[in-house]
Amino acid sequence: MKQTCIAVLTLLALLSCGAQTHAQAAKGETEHAGLFRVCVGGKYGYIDTTGKHVINPQFDMAGSFFAGLAPVRVGHKWGYIDTTGKYVINPQFDRAWFFSEGLAWVLVGSKYGYIDKTGKYVINPQLDNAGSFSEGLASVEVGGRSGYIDTTGKYVINPQFDGAGDFSEGLALVYLGGKGGYIDKTGKYVITPQFNYAGDFSEGLAWVVVGSKLGYVDTTGKYVIIPQFDDAGSFSEGLAYVGVRDSETCKWGCIDKTGKLVITPQFDRVWSFSEGLALVEVSGKWGYIDKTGKLVIIPQFDDAGGFSEGLARVEVSGKWGYIDKTGKYVWRPSE
Repeated sequence: MKQTCIAVLTLLALLSCGAQTHAQAAKGETEHAGLFRVCVGGKYGYIDTTGKHVINPQFDMAGSFFAGLAPVRVGHKWGYIDTTGKYVINPQFDRAWFFSEGLAWVLVGSKYGYIDKTGKYVINPQLDNAGSFSEGLASVEVGGRSGYIDTTGKYVINPQFDGAGDFSEGLALVYLGGKGGYIDKTGKYVITPQFNYAGDFSEGLAWVVVGSKLGYVDTTGKYVIIPQFDDAGSFSEGLAYVGVRDSETCKWGCIDKTGKLVITPQFDRVWSFSEGLALVEVSGKWGYIDKTGKLVIIPQFDDAGGFSEGLARVEVSGKWGYIDKTGKYVWRPSE
């Protein structure tokens, strides 16, 4: 949910290593169905993995494909297209999100609801906030309290939390009284609220903040890696990035699930591994390393995203393109 994300980013901004910035703020879009959004002359379209235009630029805004559909905006309204560029759901919503488990949240006026892939409302716009379905449940907010509904719109866990995240590996992060803990799908606490902030479970572990340090717990709440880092991220492909402050300098590296430093903190920032490579920042430029910490693509981009289906989105001087794992441009924006 929005509250959880905002809370975490606010916390990280206050920690000594600082927050992961805009280059890492929205790297969650990983499903593409072989199509990648591009912007030409202020309009969005889609290319395939070879850089060929499959859907010509024509939309004012567009998202990635998930479950065969992508949200697109024309004027001030959002709708959905299929992989041929045909409208499956005509633009009619004030905001729209990706489909997950057959449903997507949409905003109409000031209320959120959920639609199916035909555009039919499964849950009418009546919610103050809404999250994507994950493991059969979605976090929703009503009257300032967060709870969970199933795909029929029935409350499985009544609104009672200050903030709530998505279910991951059977547990969901919730906040109550200023502390974060984890519940199961019945709403029962498995790990009581005790952390200043925390993350979702990934590969069996979740990062948690105690005081000003970050460590990792397992699904029972037991510390597997004691809080000792100044910044940290979720595990991906067996590794997690961590930040360590030395005097006035903060450097990032990566640890394995025992807490051992596999990649010595040496970069200005690091992002999670995807398809064997991770984003790193050096002196204001972004590049990519492999799991040994070796630079595979030298830092040269002003902004960048993780690899998905063999391509990564990169930006230089305000222009976005796509590179392959050798660092070669597959699609470069025209000047």
